[in-house]
This record gives sequence, C-alpha cells and structure tokens, in this order.
Amino acid sequence: MKITCEEASGICDKSQYKEAGWWEIFKLRLHLLYCKTCKKYSKKNTELSSLCDRAGLTVLTKEEKEKMKKDLEKNL
Repeated sequence: MKITCEEASGICDKSQYKEAGWWEIFKLRLHLLYCKTCKKYSKKNTELSSLCDRAGLTVLTKEEKEKMKKDLEKNL
C-alpha cells in the first residue's frame, strides 16, 4: 500500500482536478502523514490551483492555439 513520492505527486495532481479515485486519495493521505516533502508539494499545489481559479485563468481552445502558432511562425 506504500507509494513512492512520484506516485504521490501524480495522485496529488489528479486530485486537484477531481480525477483521482477514493482509493488513490486514501493512499495519498497515508503518504502525506510521513512524507514532509510531498506534504509541502501538496500544499503548494493547492495554493497554485486556488490562485488560478481566483484569477479566472482558462485554457486556449485548439483553434486559438493553432492561430497563435501560425501568428508566431508568421512573425519569425
């Protein structure tokens, strides 16, 4: 049941976007009880997600990305 720090960071990222299952979250919480580094990472990740939400950041659509790419190539 013990997970590596790499696995913990992946689960942490998934949980921020509500993609982690309950078993993964349980394993992550157990890991965070004894790993201070991952606990700090999880806290910082939560803060970053919160800041992004408050700032109203959104991702570009596929079309917007293509347009931006073409504009950049055109200007080079």
